[in-house]
Amino acid sequence: MLHVVTWNVGTAEPPADVRSLLQLDSQPATDLFVIGLQEVNATPVRYISDLISEDSWNHLLMDTLAPMGYIKVTSVRMQGLLLILFVKQVHLPFIRDIQSTYTRTVAAGLMHLCLLSQGNKGGVSVRFSFYGHMLCFLNCHLAAHMNYALQRMDEFEYILDRQDFDMYNTPQVLDHKVVFWFGDLNFRIADHGMHFLRSSINNGCFNLLWNRDQLTIMKKKEPILQEFEEGPLCFKPTYKFDRFSETYDTSGKKWKPAWTDRILWRIKPKATETEDENRSTSSSADDDEYPIKVMQDMYTCDVSYGVSDHKPIIATFNLEMRKNVETPLVTLTVEGHWSADEDATFWYTILENFESSTWDWIGLYKIGFKSASDYSTFAWVKDDEVAANSEVVTVQMSKNELPLLAGDYVLGYYSTNMQTLVAFSPTFQVSLRKLTSGLLPENINGYEK
Repeated sequence: MLHVVTWNVGTAEPPADVRSLLQLDSQPATDLFVIGLQEVNATPVRYISDLISEDSWNHLLMDTLAPMGYIKVTSVRMQGLLLILFVKQVHLPFIRDIQSTYTRTVAAGLMHLCLLSQGNKGGVSVRFSFYGHMLCFLNCHLAAHMNYALQRMDEFEYILDRQDFDMYNTPQVLDHKVVFWFGDLNFRIADHGMHFLRSSINNGCFNLLWNRDQLTIMKKKEPILQEFEEGPLCFKPTYKFDRFSETYDTSGKKWKPAWTDRILWRIKPKATETEDENRSTSSSADDDEYPIKVMQDMYTCDVSYGVSDHKPIIATFNLEMRKNVETPLVTLTVEGHWSADEDATFWYTILENFESSTWDWIGLYKIGFKSASDYSTFAWVKDDEVAANSEVVTVQMSKNELPLLAGDYVLGYYSTNMQTLVAFSPTFQVSLRKLTSGLLPENINGYEK
């Protein structure tokens, strides 16, 4: 199950609780969370501060999802645009070849939009292999205002053209088997007057507005858009609201409501015979032989959130696919009793060829950890040379570096080249250090006794 959120947060700080936004009580449980934000606070001082330590949105999402067993895989930010990926731990070893990039639309050929964009418009994307299938997620913030529909298309095509990945079989966004495109795309509802708009919305007659929705109109004209699918717009237009209310704009400008915030997807079309003759890799053949079915289960907005003049959009998908990859790259084995009273020993074995490095490391993670960097301690892998396939390598961790706090832990192998954790050990326990009675610290590893 895939859960996608897009939200123009209007430079606001996060709300206190995002559980309903993430629908954490829904069944079946979500496997992947992808959150795309626009207009995250990016004043110079704040932006630099966020580069040094995680921004407030990342912190809130990690604090919310980590106790539920979700790990932050990666994030990419370009000023106010932010894209974050979380996944259940069980899937993380099968998310590989992660790459991210970004594109500003204030660039050559689009300087006429400079005043509108103010450096905050463009697209950020993350691509990766999921059980051997190539997926790409693209979060965009396009040009605003009613009369700029064509410029929005220019920006989208510019982003697709400029975003490159260092992957031989998927060098561009549209080369991926499935692309999810979302964000504040800024398409408006044309022609209708304010009274008709609000009357249709208040009566739940959203279908009366569909034929004047600019994105729907553009899909009939633009071949590239015709490859993208979108669920029906059976929810209120998500812009523009008075903050902390469910009332559309009451300011003097009286902005017209619009479905500016959208989530679409594209399944790579089957190759033509000519393309079959020209392709030099097996990826296209695999695409045809092992297709992915994408079924949208939900497409809605959550009007309860009021920190922004936009309401967040939520879409959930069921991805039906054959697992092309089912074997982890590495196995990690833990034996014996672990405590901070004695050095610990474990073993790892490389099972499949991958671009391992002497800079790879193995971290000790307490269950409920937030990301790859949220380890209690770590040890470098074999430091003189890269381990050979099937070679059993012994690693020791000094007792002085083991956590004092007892609990359930796992070991995780971090690949520097792949920029992710590629394997986990089974869960095991680390017991509390035996201390003289009365000498137990009041606070251990940041936790109260």
